[in-house]
Amino acid sequence: MNDNTMYIPGGKRTAAIVLAAGRGKRMGSDTPKQFLHLPASGDGGRESVMVIERTLEVFEKSPCIDEILLVTGEDWVDFCRKEVVAKNGFQKVTKVLTGGKERYDSVYAGLLACPDADYVLIHDGARPFVTEEILERVTEAVQKYGAAAAGVPSKDTVKIVDEEGFAASTPDRRLVWNIQTPQAFSYPLIRSAYEIVREGNMSGITDDAMVLERSRLARVKLVMGSYGNSKITTPEDLGMLL
Repeated sequence: MNDNTMYIPGGKRTAAIVLAAGRGKRMGSDTPKQFLHLPASGDGGRESVMVIERTLEVFEKSPCIDEILLVTGEDWVDFCRKEVVAKNGFQKVTKVLTGGKERYDSVYAGLLACPDADYVLIHDGARPFVTEEILERVTEAVQKYGAAAAGVPSKDTVKIVDEEGFAASTPDRRLVWNIQTPQAFSYPLIRSAYEIVREGNMSGITDDAMVLERSRLARVKLVMGSYGNSKITTPEDLGMLL
């Protein structure tokens, strides 16, 4: 898809599951990272905007997305309904759900809540710099391949280490990507993959592409994200934006 091409939705229903249930342990703040504030850059006259607000705004405005399911912590459900969804007038957010103990539990809760979707995009709420162009690329790819994930080629040489911390091997950098979200799937495919993998050991699973990999139901097509599509995880991440 080139810059002059307008994305035309394929006529099937696409839901977005936006994850905002993280507790932000690595941020070292009493407030989860998705509810911290960023400079608003003059947007709408606001001085600051919550991370989750900026994330949801992109999905709300996107013609690729029909429905948004916001998954958050139990203590933050009412806050999200009143101070995030209602206050911003997000019309596409149809449900605010309670997440689970682990990320994959929260994703599964979202999947159970959108059984009528044909495709589902899964995105980290603490990744606020996703763009419409990225949404278009992953949506186009999922309609073609059934599974797609945003990512960027690694700029750095990557080392595989042994259990003692010594360099064991060096993968070809041309084949190494840093994976991002959104990740997009045919709904029946990712639902089946989750149900297969949940019957076994889900330890070590850090994204939804891994769920599909473990289920062996299909391969995931990688599409170009953006080096700016970073996730806010530590105080250093937030400090670079202030």
